[in-house]
Amino acid sequence: MNITSIIQQSDMDNFSKEHSNGEVTVVWKPRLCIHSGICVRGLAMVFQPHEKPWIKMDGASTESIIEQVKACPSGALSFFMNHENVSDAQMDAKTIEVQVLKNGPYLVRGEIIIQHSDGSSEVKESSTALCRCGASLKKPYCDGAHRNINFEG
Repeated sequence: MNITSIIQQSDMDNFSKEHSNGEVTVVWKPRLCIHSGICVRGLAMVFQPHEKPWIKMDGASTESIIEQVKACPSGALSFFMNHENVSDAQMDAKTIEVQVLKNGPYLVRGEIIIQHSDGSSEVKESSTALCRCGASLKKPYCDGAHRNINFEG
């Protein structure tokens, strides 16, 4: 594999589409999607895989869309609120556990809000693996690169 192939693959790994209703923007990362169908079964008026675009943001309330996106098991669907900063109330919602995995990532359990450098944010539930070695191509998330560089820590 040459450098061009690596760059193109990296671009494909990071490819995402955004759909907004003015209040919330749903981000879909197709490479993460495991096609479990939870989104379609849970909110069929919004998630319509046989249509283009397949996410119809006017099909339900903002609150319903957010709750369904939070149920995505793969993290392929995420969201951020438009024109709002993360509130203190959102940050106080639950207890968070952070585990440092030997020679691996930080494993964060609980609902967390990731604030990106571009000002966007996304909510992650359950478990989220955050890069600790610095080699991930999907920062801040772990992509397993620590194994390739024999990271110890």
